[in-house]
Amino acid sequence: MSEVMNYPATYKDRFGEEKTVIQNDGKTLRMFLRGVMFTGSMFDDFEPSITEKAKLTSFSMNAGALCSYQLDCQIPISVVMLDKPIEGILQAHIEVGDPAPNGGVNLELVQLALTVADDSFTSSGTHGWFDDELLEIEASLPEGIFLKCCHTCAFSDYHPVGSGTFGGLACFRDHKQAYLALKGKAALMHFFNNRTEYVQETYLCPEFEKRVPGTGYRG
Repeated sequence: MSEVMNYPATYKDRFGEEKTVIQNDGKTLRMFLRGVMFTGSMFDDFEPSITEKAKLTSFSMNAGALCSYQLDCQIPISVVMLDKPIEGILQAHIEVGDPAPNGGVNLELVQLALTVADDSFTSSGTHGWFDDELLEIEASLPEGIFLKCCHTCAFSDYHPVGSGTFGGLACFRDHKQAYLALKGKAALMHFFNNRTEYVQETYLCPEFEKRVPGTGYRG
């Protein structure tokens, strides 16, 4: 298990706004709100640790998970600038809408802003998941600067049929050369069960190698 990280956060819904902390152990996100502990893995699937309805009256729920809220948090992330590692802050803004007739919610928004060395780079907030929002930020960085995390690692990829908002990135560090040799969607689908584990986009392990454009299914 990786080191537990604490992300300062602000939670807001129709019942009010409050400061909190999101604890992240690399797999599970935990957030304490109004006397109730919520856990999830993707920022949009927080479920309460209790079932007493009386204690959940100050929350909006949908299919057992929180909905109708806005969440802002600050995530430390490794950045390399001119070959030197430095720490950046990834500010994440998440909005989860109201229950929809199809059983889901009517809005899922993710917008990211990277602050590093007094500069800021912001994504459009049009995609609804970390992957494409991070890709926008990565594409906007000046030459000589890159994010050093699982999302930019040579040995990570998403399942071809899709993934969730956050944390659905497969790591293939135990099969590096075999993964790098894959060509196309069908090959990755056949190989996918050889993943070492699922990782979070913002995580970083000692086996990181910078992704080369054109590598693997997601390029």
